[in-house]
Amino acid sequence: MIRFENVTKRYADGTTAVDGLSFEVCRGELVTLVGPSGCGKTTTMKMVNRLTEPTSGRILLDGEDIATLDPVRLRRRIGYVIQQVGLFPHKTVLDNTATVPHLLGWQRARARKRAAELLELVGLDPSVHGERYPDQLSGGQRQRVGVARALAADPPVLLMDEPFGAVDPVVRERLQSEFLKLQETVRKTVLFVTHDLEEAVRLGDRIAVYGRGRIEQFDSPAAVLGAPATPYVADFVGSDRGLKRLSVTPVEAGDLEQPPVVGAADPLGRAAGQLKAEGARWAVVLDGSGSLHGWIPADAGAPADGAAGGTVGEHARRMAAWVPVGASLRQAFSTMLQHDAGWVAVLDGERFLGVLTPARLHEALRRSIDADANATSRDAVDLETVPGA
Repeated sequence: MIRFENVTKRYADGTTAVDGLSFEVCRGELVTLVGPSGCGKTTTMKMVNRLTEPTSGRILLDGEDIATLDPVRLRRRIGYVIQQVGLFPHKTVLDNTATVPHLLGWQRARARKRAAELLELVGLDPSVHGERYPDQLSGGQRQRVGVARALAADPPVLLMDEPFGAVDPVVRERLQSEFLKLQETVRKTVLFVTHDLEEAVRLGDRIAVYGRGRIEQFDSPAAVLGAPATPYVADFVGSDRGLKRLSVTPVEAGDLEQPPVVGAADPLGRAAGQLKAEGARWAVVLDGSGSLHGWIPADAGAPADGAAGGTVGEHARRMAAWVPVGASLRQAFSTMLQHDAGWVAVLDGERFLGVLTPARLHEALRRSIDADANATSRDAVDLETVPGA
């Protein structure tokens, strides 16, 4: 969708902002450009919509050399979101959002209808916020309007230059989550500039790590964190890259342990006898459909518990520590800590799959790193051959 072919930008004073840049962004892909200030990532983005012209090389958009296209028409085909949003203070939220459709000659009613749809999509009620002005909105709300405006004419490409950098960390995390959900719906081709590695890892399908005017590594977040291509990248991602990688490594069914399981309708005495015979200290409790009902300790029903009989379900304890399959290892670890739990249940919808323990979490992370390093699947990794095993 977007292809850079040996692109260089050199200014009159001899400064080279980007040097011989070649990479490709696939249709529907979100690529984050990350690196320190002055490394050329914003210059790269501005060359896509010709706010900055390259000194040499070619940039292709859907197969067309953008140098042959009218700059104004090109920019109307590309959504653009910046850190300070750039909303018109004298226009309402609805009219701000409808700016590009108006410029494209849409009738006012059609443009405002589209604007209202986009405001709803980014979580702003047009009946509440549509007639307000930008100074009547919070910073996070203005950023949402900026995203809605960029999407209003349904452009195939979206350029985002540190769009969430001007809001506080709590709002920023919320905006990131909402943008990921939005991207699942609209599937735009996105170039996203950030100096924040954690943001790049969380949002990007792939990451371009910039050095001085060059891309040092262009790869998946997991590969960048697990197998830095150069000493520069290793230094940039930091010595805690293993912890960062938890956020991009999903929980898979093969990572789970299968603990003792009892049915909610089972007689308590029989279940307690089963656990004692197995030497188990606890069991997961499932209902008749295989859904998680809770858990029960092996000594449930003992005299100190005050329960002489009944069913397992009557004495089961609520299982608050659980995550869906596919959640990140970071989310699973966070859930363990939040609930002071020694394991988390993993569910596929309502169906119980198994439990993730700290030891299995560690193994999953090691398998993931080794799988990337050897271009294989996690299931194919033999932990006995992994360094540190």
